[in-house]
Amino acid sequence: MGTVTIGVSIAVPEPHGSRLQQLRAGFGDAAAHGIPTHVTLLPPTELEDRDVPAVEAHLSEVATAGRPFPMRLSGTGTFRPLSPVVYVRVVEGGEACAWLQKHIRDASGPVARELQFPYHPHVTVAHGIEEAAMDRAFEELAGYEAEWPCTGFALYEQGADGVWRKLREFPFGSVVVPPQAGSVDLGSVSAH
Repeated sequence: MGTVTIGVSIAVPEPHGSRLQQLRAGFGDAAAHGIPTHVTLLPPTELEDRDVPAVEAHLSEVATAGRPFPMRLSGTGTFRPLSPVVYVRVVEGGEACAWLQKHIRDASGPVARELQFPYHPHVTVAHGIEEAAMDRAFEELAGYEAEWPCTGFALYEQGADGVWRKLREFPFGSVVVPPQAGSVDLGSVSAH
């Protein structure tokens, strides 16, 4: 038995995902082709490979409680100077993403963990590259727009080659469950 590095995210669907991935590579981000375009729900997390089935069961529970919701990206932002990242902003769907990531990292679950920074849903388009290229990414994607219905999330594993590969998808439940106090209603549209 060994360890694995996993992550949970919402994939940015086609044609948007490939376009943003190509743009990220074009800005000089060498990691672009090893990371599918996404909104992170659980950042890279190392665990024992024997714990993966428990994580999958937990993610199934979270997905069952989730509901499809609209996602919309618009314009750019940056975490500089705190972190060398330029991103496309999530302007619709952010509250639902925050609800999901909170429940995925819940203290009672198998991937309970604190975050290095407060959660901020976004789509990275440049990370750790030259400042001039970061500026270019920020400017060139300032007018970027994309939207789609988010119907679930996926579990990924980082291979020894550094490439992230999808292990399993978790579609949202189709039964309408009333929101609990303090939770975000993720909508009432059934997943298909």
